[in-house]
Amino acid sequence: MGCVNRKMNLIDKVKEAVITASTTFREDQIHAYRKALEIETNKQAYWILELLIQNARIAHKNKVPLCDDTGIPHVFVEVGRDASLPVNFIRQIKDGIKKGLNELPGRPMAVKGDGIDRIEQKRGLYADPGKVISPSFIIDEMNLGGNPEKVKIHILMLGGGPEIRGITYRVFHKRDHEKVFEEVINYMTSELPKLGCTPCIPAVGIGRTHFEASTLMLKAMIYGNLKEQSEIENKITQSINTSDIGALGMGGLVTALGSLVKIGPQRASGVRILCMRPCCCVEPRISSFNL
Repeated sequence: MGCVNRKMNLIDKVKEAVITASTTFREDQIHAYRKALEIETNKQAYWILELLIQNARIAHKNKVPLCDDTGIPHVFVEVGRDASLPVNFIRQIKDGIKKGLNELPGRPMAVKGDGIDRIEQKRGLYADPGKVISPSFIIDEMNLGGNPEKVKIHILMLGGGPEIRGITYRVFHKRDHEKVFEEVINYMTSELPKLGCTPCIPAVGIGRTHFEASTLMLKAMIYGNLKEQSEIENKITQSINTSDIGALGMGGLVTALGSLVKIGPQRASGVRILCMRPCCCVEPRISSFNL
């Protein structure tokens, strides 16, 4: 009976995490929006910021999606060194995601067919939101200071707009960190007008390989805090905010609410692999829980 209860508990927790991530701003996001209202002088942009906060309140209260693009679920798992995982751990998480997408409901986005059919999208879409499966999970050791017997699961819902404008590539930095972050600022300011749904939150990962840089970018979204910004995060935000793109492209002082940066181990070379994603006005959509 205990195993059954634990199984149902995990499935239900994942389901609730999918719904919470899709419907609820984190505390630091609300803080960032309120801070933006304090400094925005463009009347149209100010009005849009107010509407986005109101949208977040309605979504949270009524448990409805923050955006029509409900996103693709991504899973990041932290495991303590003495922790044990339940039987069928990955299957339970997948079942919880499916339940969450159906209850939310998520947008039906799963494409029918084999590999070529899916690329060409010639057989249409599944009507079932639960068919939107997550990519392979990322599993890592728990951060230092965590309970060694604990397992923590993070659910991220990643929308299409930021993914279209995201990029992972190598930067020749000549051992100058400013050249790396100059690439971030230049790329973001060139892509944000095309993103449309600003204000944004740039998420940046810097690593040795494309996989590592992408993973670090996800970790930046998970562990980053808009209320506690580093010097480089502040620099990225301030530079982007001189672009006059503003909320939904209306101009103004707030194009970026803040920035999230994670730097990993580096290789002894003149190249850094950089992963950048301009999170849109409702992202990052994340919910986390302990098992």
